[in-house]
Amino acid sequence: MASLRQTVLIVAALNLAYFGVEFVAALRAGSVSLLADSADFLEDTAVNTLIFLALAWTATRRAAVGKVLAALLLIPALAFVWTLVAKLMNPLPPGATAMTLVGLGALAVNLTAAALLDRHRQAEGSLTRAAFLSARNDAFANIGIIAAGLVTAAYPSIWPDIVVGLLIAAMNLDAAQEVWEAAHDEAKAARD
Repeated sequence: MASLRQTVLIVAALNLAYFGVEFVAALRAGSVSLLADSADFLEDTAVNTLIFLALAWTATRRAAVGKVLAALLLIPALAFVWTLVAKLMNPLPPGATAMTLVGLGALAVNLTAAALLDRHRQAEGSLTRAAFLSARNDAFANIGIIAAGLVTAAYPSIWPDIVVGLLIAAMNLDAAQEVWEAAHDEAKAARD
């Protein structure tokens, strides 16, 4: 358990550091998908910090935290809706180079986090599942951001950015449902 606590603390620090990088880049590039992904890095920081704290708690309390984490996985979807409205009101194509380069950096951070968490993903049920799924989904989202940046470079448009933002939101909704179900099962098992 000490190894898992150390791992989630390292992953939280990685996510917090890259949140700052991606948030600034998203604002400068005018990218919906980068802004949604930066919110996701902040959400991942909170998830991993909560996991670090919750690992010392009882199974019943960990299951309750799992449900909170499921709700936190919805934050990037809300960030996407907010940025989508802003993008539609000011439909300028985002900076393609920034999207691609920042997406590559985000991919490196998320692959590192997923690799660190992979060996622990079955250890504490919904808690580590939430952290692993979040990192894995983020890596897929980063591939989408990179692709959207490349397409936008060739064909300047807001739509590749928006489509990837929609996919990021959908992946986070799916992960939230899976973590909620795991937490519900854990709470039921703790009561029995």
